[in-house]
Amino acid sequence: MNSEIRNLEPKELWNKFADLNAVPRPSKKEERVIAFMKDFGNSLGLPVEVDEVGNVLIKKPATLGMENRKTVVMQSHLDMVHQKNADTVFDFDTQGIEMYVDGDWVRARGTTLGADNGLGVATIMAILESNDIAHPAIEALFTIDEETGMTGAMGLKPNWLQGDILLNLDTEEDDEIGVGCAGGVDVTAERTYREEGIEEGKTAYTISVTGLNGGHSGMDIHKGLGNANKIMNRLLFDGFENFGLRIHEIKGGSLRNAIPRESFATIVVDTIHSEAFKFETGELVSIIKKELSLVDPNLSIELNSVDLPNKVMELGVQEGVLKSLYAAHNGVYAMSLSIPDLVETSNNIAKVTIGSGNIKIECLTRSSAESTKLDLVNKLRATFELIGCEVTTDGDYPGWAPNMNSAILKVLDELYQKVNGKKAHVAACHAGLECGILGQNYPDMDMISFGPTILGAHSPDERASISSAQKYWGFVKEILQNIPVK
Repeated sequence: MNSEIRNLEPKELWNKFADLNAVPRPSKKEERVIAFMKDFGNSLGLPVEVDEVGNVLIKKPATLGMENRKTVVMQSHLDMVHQKNADTVFDFDTQGIEMYVDGDWVRARGTTLGADNGLGVATIMAILESNDIAHPAIEALFTIDEETGMTGAMGLKPNWLQGDILLNLDTEEDDEIGVGCAGGVDVTAERTYREEGIEEGKTAYTISVTGLNGGHSGMDIHKGLGNANKIMNRLLFDGFENFGLRIHEIKGGSLRNAIPRESFATIVVDTIHSEAFKFETGELVSIIKKELSLVDPNLSIELNSVDLPNKVMELGVQEGVLKSLYAAHNGVYAMSLSIPDLVETSNNIAKVTIGSGNIKIECLTRSSAESTKLDLVNKLRATFELIGCEVTTDGDYPGWAPNMNSAILKVLDELYQKVNGKKAHVAACHAGLECGILGQNYPDMDMISFGPTILGAHSPDERASISSAQKYWGFVKEILQNIPVK
C-alpha cells in the first residue's frame, strides 16, 4: 500500500516513517507504538528503557572518533492527532495510515498524516539503525501524549537523561530554527439544563457546517481560518433573535489542539416562520462564505428538514449559551511586543457539545507569557460563569523561553548558512513544544528545535514535503557531525 513512499529519497527516513505509520498511535492510546519502539531498539541490540509514564529511551554509543563530543538527546513524540474527514471511513485505533504521493507532497487518504511528529521519530530511528553516519553518543527519547496533554514530558523524571544537548525534531518549517514556544492550558465550561417539550406547529432542521480547512490551533491561529463552532453559533444566534429558533443538540469540533472544521446542530422553528427562516439563513450563509472565501473556499453550510426531536433546551439557558459563545474570545488575543509577528496569546474554542441536558465547551488557551495566559483564562471563565457554568482548567504547561546565547543555536545557525547559502529564520513559535516542560527537570540542557516542512498539521490536509525531507535529512547529519566537544 505504501510502497511508493518507501521508494522516496532518503529511503532510510521514509522507510522508517512507513514502518511507524503502520502502527496505530492516537494520543493516550500509545501501547502498541511503545511496544513497537521497544522491539525496534532490542532488534538493534541497544539498551532500551521505558519509564512509568510510557516514554521510551534508547541509547546508542558514539561512532568511532566522536567519543569526546557532548552527548545528544534526540527527541520526538510518538502520538499523533487523529482527525479525518466526515466522509472518510477509518478507525485510528486499528488501522495504519494510508499514504500516497502528490507531486512534492506525501499525504494521507482523508486523515491526518502523522508527519507531526512521525517524521521526527523516523529520523531518530534511522540514525539509531545507521552504520555509516558519524554521531556522538545519543539518547533517543520518544515521549507520549504530546498532542493532548504533554503527559509524557511532564512525567519525565530528573536524572533519567544524561545528555548535554537536546535536539527536538518537531518544528514544521525547514528554514526555521526554533528557540522558544508557547505554554498552554485546557479551559472547560460545563453546566446542566432542563429540557422542554415541543409544542405543535414546529418544524425541525439540521444545520451542517463542513468543508473548513481547520488546522493547528497554535501555528495556524493567526491565519483567520473559519472556526466551525463560532460559525454555527452565529447562525443559531441569528435564528434565535429573528425567529425564536430552539436548540435540540449541537456537536461541534473534536480536539482541543485542532481548529474545528465541522459542526452539526438540530434545531426547531415555528412552521409558520420556516420559509422566512430558510431565506434569512441562506442570506447569512452567503455572507459568511464571502467573508471566508480566501481562506476556506470549500466551506459548506447546509440546512435540511428532519423529523421533530422530542425535546429542546430550556429557553433561558439557550439564550445565555448563545450569547456567551458569541462573546467568548476565539483566535489571537495578543501579539508579542518583543518578537515581531509572533502570536503571544490565543484561544481556540475547540469543541461544543450540547444535548440531553448537558453543556460542555472545551477550549485551548496558549501563551508565551504566563500573565497574559491567566488574563485570557479569567476572561473566558468570567464569560461562561455568567451563564452558570462551572469553569475548570487542566493540563497547564509552561512555555519555553528563548536563549539567544545558546551554544547549539550558534552551531545550527552557522551550519544552516554554510549548507544552504542563506541564514535560517531563528524564531519562537506559538505551538506547544515539549522543550519548556523538559527544561524544568533539565534546566542546564541546551535545547533547540528544527524539522522538515509540514503543512496542515492537525487536519486531514496534513502533508509533508519530499524535497524538504531530503534537505532536512542532510542537515541532521551535518549537525550530528558538528556537535561540540565536551
